[in-house]
Amino acid sequence: MSDLKTFIEILDEKYGVKEINKEVSTKFEIAKIIKKYENKTLIFNNIAESDIPIVSGVCNTREKICTALNCKNLLKKTLDGMDNPKPIKKIEKLDKKEYTTKKVDLNLLPILRHYKKDGGRYITSGIVIAKDPNTGIRNASIHRMMVIDKNKVAIRIVPRDLYTYYKESEKLGKDLEVAVVIGVHPAVLFASSISVPINQDELEIANYFHQGEMKLFKCEDVDIEVPKSEIILEGKILANKRAEEGPFLDITGTYDLVRREPILKFEKMHIRKDAIYHAILPAGYEHMLLQGIPQEARIYKAVKNTLPTVKDVKLTEGGCCWLHAVISIKKRTEGDAKNVIMAALSAHPSLKHVVVTDEDIDISNLREVEYAIATRVRGDRDILIIPNVRGSSLDPMAKPDGTTTKVGIDATKPLKNG
Repeated sequence: MSDLKTFIEILDEKYGVKEINKEVSTKFEIAKIIKKYENKTLIFNNIAESDIPIVSGVCNTREKICTALNCKNLLKKTLDGMDNPKPIKKIEKLDKKEYTTKKVDLNLLPILRHYKKDGGRYITSGIVIAKDPNTGIRNASIHRMMVIDKNKVAIRIVPRDLYTYYKESEKLGKDLEVAVVIGVHPAVLFASSISVPINQDELEIANYFHQGEMKLFKCEDVDIEVPKSEIILEGKILANKRAEEGPFLDITGTYDLVRREPILKFEKMHIRKDAIYHAILPAGYEHMLLQGIPQEARIYKAVKNTLPTVKDVKLTEGGCCWLHAVISIKKRTEGDAKNVIMAALSAHPSLKHVVVTDEDIDISNLREVEYAIATRVRGDRDILIIPNVRGSSLDPMAKPDGTTTKVGIDATKPLKNG
């Protein structure tokens, strides 16, 4: 399996990579440049605060993600990966000739401070790999991490797999061993973004996504295996230890709350020779697509159980790839679209607005979607309004208790005139 550097070479050949050689700072300046060139892959070669260069925009278009996963249909590939995880047979020791092992000092890494109101510097592309304390099943997931000391971060953990592992460890009175990897092939990054059952290993999905056999490497001080990475951090999420995390400008371009989150203490760091650090801009296209696209497969699965003739699902960039979905169906009976709306809202509870169209509308073309709304919707009949329901914690219009109003629009043609 190729690594991040090899994939950057592919991106350069296929789409072009913009190199920035002037000295730039990790404090706001790099984030500003990434924002300016949101669709570009950028390499920053001269970082004021670090000797390690930065890459950004590795997965900031659907086309680049398709290239990484070696596919044309991203939804189909995601669904196939979820259904066909590929066990990993090759596990080796870290090559000491390839990595320099150092005492942990996060100040050596070019960790960005993105926006002025952020609580601090944030690791945004770090994949946390952990094992279930009871079963040993491995999990890989992306979490934001705010630097609070040279060897500690406050890590935002939402109630999913890693949260379950951590709470189980706390019950046992133990810290949870983890490894954090930064700078991996996008197939690993994308697989780590997918929501699958707790007994499924995301690294095996990554192994399916990429041609060839994927190797894992044993960490030295924690019982964790990791993929080929530019930077590997070994550590533990401390039991019953919390620190303030935030504010953080999240996927919607608005600030998330300050919370008391677990502390991750790093105990060893391995930096690859000639390493490059991957930085993902919060609320940038790379953030939106990596977080949002895997939810399209989740929505599709749920809708297909309701209506087998569903054709496609897209989370729109205007909706931050999180709050707005457009769904294409082959309508069979009146009421199909409303059933689809309800299924989609249940499958992805953060959804706020859903539009359902006929299959003749290209849902990747928002002009066509707007045309369907303009010419096929009668408000009193085709707009479904659901008040006072749980929504996304990232919705800036949600009530203080977390509830919001959700809207579904049936933009399909009536089967009969009337």
